[in-house]
Amino acid sequence: MATATQAKQPSWAVPLVSPFPMLAQVYRSDFTRQLTSAGTTTWSYGAGKGFNLIPAPNMQVDIYPPPYFQRNSTTASDGWGDVGLLYKYRLAARPETKGNYIVSAQLGASLPTGQHKNGAKYATVSPTILGGKGFGRRWSVLSSLGATLPTSQAASEGRTVHFNSVLEFRAAKLLTMELEDNASFFHGGPNDGRLQNFITPGILLGRIKFFPNQQGSRTGLVLGAGMQFATSSWHSYDHNIVLSARFAF
Repeated sequence: MATATQAKQPSWAVPLVSPFPMLAQVYRSDFTRQLTSAGTTTWSYGAGKGFNLIPAPNMQVDIYPPPYFQRNSTTASDGWGDVGLLYKYRLAARPETKGNYIVSAQLGASLPTGQHKNGAKYATVSPTILGGKGFGRRWSVLSSLGATLPTSQAASEGRTVHFNSVLEFRAAKLLTMELEDNASFFHGGPNDGRLQNFITPGILLGRIKFFPNQQGSRTGLVLGAGMQFATSSWHSYDHNIVLSARFAF
């Protein structure tokens, strides 16, 4: 069922940072390292990723175990972050040979399970609309527009609007190069009126099949790496290393 569902959409690579309109069935674990202007670093093990599941045609359900944060700071403590959930519905899609596009909508949620302020104070919901268009078999453009909305104390916590765009180039069968633009607009809260923007070049390798000679086998590995560079005058971190490992099944 998962194979038949994915055959109705483009076979583009899932980006490193941005939300994506495709339906995927993988276990994903990311590792990121953020550097602040004060010189402190924060490692996130898991980085808010986890299971992407296709339980029914046109649907994806995600379960994100809490990431673990390791900080080299005397004012912040290590600890677990928030648990996340997501539901995605594919509204329309055509594979590369029949239109090469996709449109989806999703609703994410996070639960305030973080330790030592390694998470949000309140639960949040994140509605997002996502789409993409391919040009031939090598080029594709993906975009998403969404928001993170706290379920309580919205005026003091603030709302964040996210706009992401990705340009992908499939250089070879198993090699995709990408360039992402990740923008966040803050409304209310301590960062009211600010814009934070990053450019993220990255590379993705896979899917490397575990059983390449077995017809219909889905299991394989996808690896990715990139770095976020801040391009806005205000940013909470910079030079964020992103490493990604995904087990497809």
